[in-house]
Parts: sequence; structure tokens; C-alpha cells
Amino acid sequence: MSGETHLDFTAKENGHESFAPGNLAFNQIELRRIDKRQAEIKEEKDGSVVATVREKLLNDGNELTSTTAISGQADQITVWTRRGARVAKDLFAGKSTQDLSKTRLRQGLVLKIEADGSGEIRFLGDFSCTARFDGKQYDLRNSRNDTVTLELGDPHTVDAIYRRDDQVTQKDRWLVSADGQQMTLSTTGTLETGQRVTEKLLFKKQ
Repeated sequence: MSGETHLDFTAKENGHESFAPGNLAFNQIELRRIDKRQAEIKEEKDGSVVATVREKLLNDGNELTSTTAISGQADQITVWTRRGARVAKDLFAGKSTQDLSKTRLRQGLVLKIEADGSGEIRFLGDFSCTARFDGKQYDLRNSRNDTVTLELGDPHTVDAIYRRDDQVTQKDRWLVSADGQQMTLSTTGTLETGQRVTEKLLFKKQ
């Protein structure tokens, strides 16, 4: 975390102590995951707790409330607003299989979407690519198309535009459910033969 105050530490969310060197107010922390959207951090100085921080993420993933409790002081509440693509990265990442009962055309696809923590995602399916949600063109492998462009509509929606020979050939919209367990792909495109295709596929997280 950088700004007027700079904090830098790495910890596992299992409640065990981790060192936090270089911080003036504390030198150890205990990070504990409460549930999917809440965490608690105990800041310690030489083994004594000096502050307890409760982090809570709103359901839409765009706002984080941080409440710091220090003995003898009023609670300090800070609200953070998310910027960029990190929420969608978390929701979309994972391995998904098709719900064949709700699929009309392509059958038996398995998708694997990996996030590397730097804003890039790797997509592995009937083609593969590495791209960012920045509206720029990225090369495709094992695909009838040449490039793909990814943009976030909101934390649960990704729009993809595919091009071949600099011409738009396909547009996809990925919609992930609130719990991140189901993805719906709506696609429209033009085959090499000129035939127009409209398709909707449903995937479930494994």
C-alpha cells in the first residue's frame, strides 16, 4: 500500500504471525480470512497487539471498508474505491465446464482462465491467448481469428472483439454470476464461408 503512508508485507490468511519489517507502528501481523468478503488483520509490535483492522468488501467488489480499532481511540474508518480489472480477474479465473443441457451448438468445451496477479489473464480453451482488459489487440493461438480485444463492461462482464485480417469477425460477451460459479457466453460472428452464427453457452466452475 503506497501513498502518504507506505506499508509493505506479505502474509498468509491463516491467522499465523508474519513479519512486517520496515513499518514504524508494528513489526508483525496476523491475517485471518473471515469469509469470502471479510478479513481481519492484527497489527503487533514486539508481540503485543497495537491495532486490529477489519476489511469488508461490498458485494459488487468496487468498495472496500477498512475499520481500524486501537485501544483508547475512536475507530478509524477508511473507504477505498476500486479501479481497474482486478475484480473481474478473480471472478473469471478458474476452470469451467459446459452445462450441456443448455448448449445448442458447440459441445464439450472446457475453459481454463488463469490470472497472474499483474492484470494479465491466460485463456485456454479451443484457442489460447494472454491478454489484458485494456482494449488493446492481443495475438491468438490455434484460432481462426488473429487477435482479440478485451474490455470490462463492469466487474461481472467482459466484452471480447475478435479480428481476422484487420476485420471484426466475432463479438463475445462473458457474464459471470454474482458468486463466480457460472459464466454465460453470448457470441455472434461470421465464419470463413460468410455464414452468420449466434450462440449462447453456459459454463459452470469446477
